[in-house]
Amino acid sequence: MTKTSPEAVTAWARLMRVSRQLVERTEDALKANGLPSLAWYDVLHELAEAGEGGLRPFELIDRVLLAQYSVSRLLARLEADGLIEKLPVSDDGRGQTVRITPGGREMRRRIWAIYGASIAELMGDRLSAQELKTLAGLLGRLRAPPAND
Repeated sequence: MTKTSPEAVTAWARLMRVSRQLVERTEDALKANGLPSLAWYDVLHELAEAGEGGLRPFELIDRVLLAQYSVSRLLARLEADGLIEKLPVSDDGRGQTVRITPGGREMRRRIWAIYGASIAELMGDRLSAQELKTLAGLLGRLRAPPAND
């Protein structure tokens, strides 16, 4: 068994704390502007990226950072608010495809105005372009599988 280094523990703790703080501050900014949470943005973004074909719920679950039961509840709320629509899948009697509506695209745009400003304030204004590139590269190496994006 590999021994955990003090440096790894320190880096882990700092990453967890900073991640939580950044998300909390962004969520606070969204709430202060009367907007829904980042989870809404995450789902609407993935559906917008998928295009007119939409996504099956299981595909969406693979792409977002939410548990299956959270996605199911969120999809019901988004549908009730007219931000998504569920369409039957022709070759699967029980299957559905979820697609973003024009109202969902507008909500995504409104959330991004605050979300993007938070990213700029919380990261872009504090780190240089080179530091951001280095950070992105290091975090990419921690992904499974590692990311080069």
